[in-house]
Amino acid sequence: MASLGRRIDPATARVEVDGVLVPVAPDLVYYLLNKPDDVITTADDPQGRPTVMALVPAEPRVFAVGRLDRHTEGLLVLTNDGALAQLLTHPSHGVAKEYVAEVAGGTPAPGALRALREGVELTDGLTAPAEVGVLAPGVLRIVIHEGRNRQVRRMCDAIGHRVLRLVRTRIGPLRDTTLRPGEWRALGPDEVRALAAAATGPPQAG
Repeated sequence: MASLGRRIDPATARVEVDGVLVPVAPDLVYYLLNKPDDVITTADDPQGRPTVMALVPAEPRVFAVGRLDRHTEGLLVLTNDGALAQLLTHPSHGVAKEYVAEVAGGTPAPGALRALREGVELTDGLTAPAEVGVLAPGVLRIVIHEGRNRQVRRMCDAIGHRVLRLVRTRIGPLRDTTLRPGEWRALGPDEVRALAAAATGPPQAG
């Protein structure tokens, strides 16, 4: 129980307000990056391909929260806050991630869209229900709450519509249409708290 005037050690303390983890260490940073195509989401790449780390400040050293595959574009959080990263990536928390997918073969048939919404069988099991809408002919909006490897691409493959282009447009409460590919910005305290709340509260609707 916290009390007025109580001192804490920001290096080790875990502070929550109404059950939501609140970052307190002064050296914690949080970046939102618009990852371009053909960039790897790792700290380094043995093949010498460009990585997301080259797009954000070198110090303090940060890591990506989750991954986007090489040819998936869009929003990615990078931080040195291991506690928040664990919250956001833990399978049980189901933080919503929204994608815009351009698919081959035109707009999927109603039955294929229904399969995406209800769950499709992949090699690692049935996917959880997703929110799926049609934005334009052959362009889908897909919201998932899981974090399987290449999940949206595999879901679309399973219904016979290969993904031609995939862009992540939202992570939990975070959305930013002003960042150009390769650009980043620091998250504000309210955004960080909203991310923590998304990871600890009930799954968000799309």
